[in-house]
Amino acid sequence: MYIPHHYKNENLEEVREFIRQNSFGIMVNQVDGKPWATHIPLELEKHGNREVLVGHIAKANPQWKSFHADAQILCIFNGPHAYVSSSWYTEEEVPTWDYIAVHVYGKLELLSEEETMQALHRLVDHYETSSEKPLSLNDLSPKTLRQVKGVVGFRIEIEEIQAAYKLSQTRQQDHAAIIQNLKQRGVTETEIARHIEKQSDNK
Repeated sequence: MYIPHHYKNENLEEVREFIRQNSFGIMVNQVDGKPWATHIPLELEKHGNREVLVGHIAKANPQWKSFHADAQILCIFNGPHAYVSSSWYTEEEVPTWDYIAVHVYGKLELLSEEETMQALHRLVDHYETSSEKPLSLNDLSPKTLRQVKGVVGFRIEIEEIQAAYKLSQTRQQDHAAIIQNLKQRGVTETEIARHIEKQSDNK
């Protein structure tokens, strides 16, 4: 991904936390010579001393038939984004768009049915923690759990992480006005404003 120097985030711990908080990603590879993308949860985990993304897709999805050990996979994680009007600047300039996006590259390996079921247990347990009555896969019948036969589990060993945090870094003098205006616009704009405030405070 093209990332101008101003917008490159090399704080890997911050980027890891971003992936954890925005884990519904896009997995991209080549299927019959064409780019193919699937929108799925991709959980950041440790496998031994390796950092991996763990996920699953339906066997009916032809993407998995193109999974090869030597083929590189791209996973994209998107965060908040917002239009930034140059009318908020002290000097004339074109408008722009602020955003956070992370690209993860790696090699994929398929999981066994047992490993896939273990991954599904971890996934459900993680997202059920905030439920009033948390569901556990242990509460489901064997008949229902047999649906695992209809999915393909995998883990992707991470080889490279690229993180773009475009947060008006080159407009420090206009941050107060940008933040004020973004906070008046909506939820995602307010979230971008929060990130601008955070990176501005860290200067």
